[in-house]
Amino acid sequence: MTMNLTDAGTLVRQALRGEAKAEPASLQAAFDALPNVEIEHMFGDWKGGLFDTGHPGEAQIAKLGWDGKTFRSRNDVDPMVTLDDQGQRVANPVMGSAVIRHVEYRGSVTATMVYDQHPIMDYFKRMDANTVLGVMDRKGDDTPLYFYLTRLTTNA
Repeated sequence: MTMNLTDAGTLVRQALRGEAKAEPASLQAAFDALPNVEIEHMFGDWKGGLFDTGHPGEAQIAKLGWDGKTFRSRNDVDPMVTLDDQGQRVANPVMGSAVIRHVEYRGSVTATMVYDQHPIMDYFKRMDANTVLGVMDRKGDDTPLYFYLTRLTTNA
């Protein structure tokens, strides 16, 4: 399945609003069509959300209370930010730390979060100035997990 940039943006936004089913093949086609992301674009705090595709990781991430990610620099990333008892965003140590690099995925070189302690990479594509589509690729999984991030603050 291939799609153009306009159709990709429309499909992802409909899925975000619950107006369209988040099918993995459609999300992958949308990801392929979206523009790459520069590393510096990711610096700051991001609110996260999951697409309901039936991936087993969705329940695990939801159980942890995932709220998003924080990118302070190329070598200082919190991949799992949750809320504490007072509702403040804090780094959850369960996933450790990460770095962000340019990595090729499906023929494109884009900003990619590489986990320090786990065989996982999160690839990002730009939906707009404040929203990115993410694909979590974990070694051993049959299919990737799809998520999105919405910018809260910038550290640029």
